[in-house]
Amino acid sequence: MKQLTLPAPAKLNLFLHITGRRDNGYHELETLFQFLTIADTLEFTLNDDGVIRLNSDSPEPIALADNLIYRAAQALQPYCANSKLGADIKLTKRLPMGGGVGGGSSDAATTLLALNQLWNLQLSPSKLAAIGLALGADVPVFVHGQATFARGVGEQFLPATPKESWYLVVHPQVHVSTAEIFQHSDLPRSTAKLPEPTRHCSDLAWLELHNDCEKLVCSLNPQVASALEWLLKYAPSRLTGTGACVFAVFSTQQQAEQALRELPEQYRGFVAQGVNHSPAHVALAQALQSE
Repeated sequence: MKQLTLPAPAKLNLFLHITGRRDNGYHELETLFQFLTIADTLEFTLNDDGVIRLNSDSPEPIALADNLIYRAAQALQPYCANSKLGADIKLTKRLPMGGGVGGGSSDAATTLLALNQLWNLQLSPSKLAAIGLALGADVPVFVHGQATFARGVGEQFLPATPKESWYLVVHPQVHVSTAEIFQHSDLPRSTAKLPEPTRHCSDLAWLELHNDCEKLVCSLNPQVASALEWLLKYAPSRLTGTGACVFAVFSTQQQAEQALRELPEQYRGFVAQGVNHSPAHVALAQALQSE
């Protein structure tokens, strides 16, 4: 295999509790991740000059040294027996940056999955997840590839099967800094832990839970508060991650698209279905079968 094209799907945090803070500053979390059918697209082409090249159409370019795609590829190179193997990577960007839908983390995870195949590294999913954790707390979830109830700093997983509903996701056109939110003195950090779950979270009533970051993010970003207020008129709604995106859950695609048509022009939005198996993993399995 010399070429591979894979999606890097968005995710939602259907709820997000902060249950404590470790001595090293990392926060203890409880959250429910579900993937969405909307995604960035990454095209990988094997080269034999050992160089990683990245071409992106992102409207907000990131310095190569800070780009999670480039860093993910670099993190895998030491495992490559053939030092002449490199990759040309093309990113088609659809997911908003700084929106809380995991775009950068998902791009990194898809890079790990793709280059593990193209470079024939044969690294296990757990090893890829460990490499991904050094890149960002959400990367292992995308490597894992299944809807997940996560605890700890986001690295302790239990399989979950939330309903695969339709969502309207609204971006208020602002960028929220995750670091700023987690460092803020007003962030709640003592939500009681949920009862110890079973080995499979199939019945977690996430709509009865909440996002601990929502109140703070809304207070610091009036645009997010306004978008959430508008969305709540249509369906149960909340912030995903640390924002800036907010989302509402609908029973049907038609209901979500009707609300999207009424979206005020100062916002951007999209409709997507929640799915419990990552589209990146589905596409990778199909590519391997077609070889």
